[in-house]
Amino acid sequence: MKISDIRLLPLRGATPDGGWDDKFLDTENNLHTLVEVVTDAGVTGLGSVFTSAKLIEGSIDVMKPFLIGASALDPAATTENLHQQTFWQGRGGAITHAISGIDIALWDILGKVTKQPISRLLGGRHRESIKPYGSLLMDEPDKLCKALEDGMSRGFRAFKIGWGPFGRVDAKTDEAIIKAARDTLGPDNELMVDAGGSDAFWPHGYKWAINTARMLADYNVTWFEEALRPDDIDGYVKLTEHAPLPITGCEVLTRRQSFIPWIERRAVDYIQPDVTKVGGISEEHRIAQCADDHSILFVPHGWNTAVGLAADLQLVAAAGNARWVEYITPAPYIEDLLAEPVTMAADGMIPIPDGPGLGMKWNPDGVKSFTGGLELTPTDL
Repeated sequence: MKISDIRLLPLRGATPDGGWDDKFLDTENNLHTLVEVVTDAGVTGLGSVFTSAKLIEGSIDVMKPFLIGASALDPAATTENLHQQTFWQGRGGAITHAISGIDIALWDILGKVTKQPISRLLGGRHRESIKPYGSLLMDEPDKLCKALEDGMSRGFRAFKIGWGPFGRVDAKTDEAIIKAARDTLGPDNELMVDAGGSDAFWPHGYKWAINTARMLADYNVTWFEEALRPDDIDGYVKLTEHAPLPITGCEVLTRRQSFIPWIERRAVDYIQPDVTKVGGISEEHRIAQCADDHSILFVPHGWNTAVGLAADLQLVAAAGNARWVEYITPAPYIEDLLAEPVTMAADGMIPIPDGPGLGMKWNPDGVKSFTGGLELTPTDL
């Protein structure tokens, strides 16, 4: 079975605020793109990329000689060839992002053909359910507390609050936000905090991070994410060693090779690769295994679509060192793209699909509404 075509379906109309510069704050911005791999046997697979379709289109053109006619049943081998052949053509950037979507779609195809969930093809399932944490941006306390209450009413029992004014005003503001969040959630729901150190011109270093970590520990925060700039590996090593709570990061890194020094130096307690940017399922699974060998937990980053969430669920099922999965809330690019809603148990856990491939079915009307009328290619499986 060979790859015969690659189709891009740019998502617009409900693009979430990511906490970045106001110039990005337009729901019509295309920051997420679905990638469909079509085969000569009539079987298709779907992937997702956290990048605009224009960048992906250029990357696909570069890779096309190595894509069309390549095996659709050997995802890791096919995409590793793409990495190797494009070493001088955007290594780690848009090329790697594009490979992410292709790789996810190829694993989806292999699962459909073998009638197995991707997690089983990766070596087996360690779990059948996982705790999602509702991921939302920080705001002034009244608005933030309302968002947390809405999330609890949907069944979430863990929340990550990030970016917004945190670390951007003063220490008093930071603690007021965290206190309000903890008071709203009570003692039994988990609270994670994301400073957003990958924001443009992040002003803080180790001293701010360690002092803030001590404050967060007083409120029983589960982890402190992106406290420093994403390239400050020495700062992270020091912070992880001395902070009184777990430190997480690495969502902006791509390619498994970039993660090796962070893992080997234990620069974080929990590592957060993003399957829609890092190179896909093949790369992220290897990163998770390497982290496990070094006693580091695997927490996939996912400011996501339904397709990205489906890939994350298969990855955490196949990883012995996974405990949570990120679930942006609210999320039209998740809920409205699914044919069936994700069900949440009373204890805040969600089931991991065990159907073929990604294991989820897509809502054709939702796809059309966010892509300007584009439709997924009918598939024989």
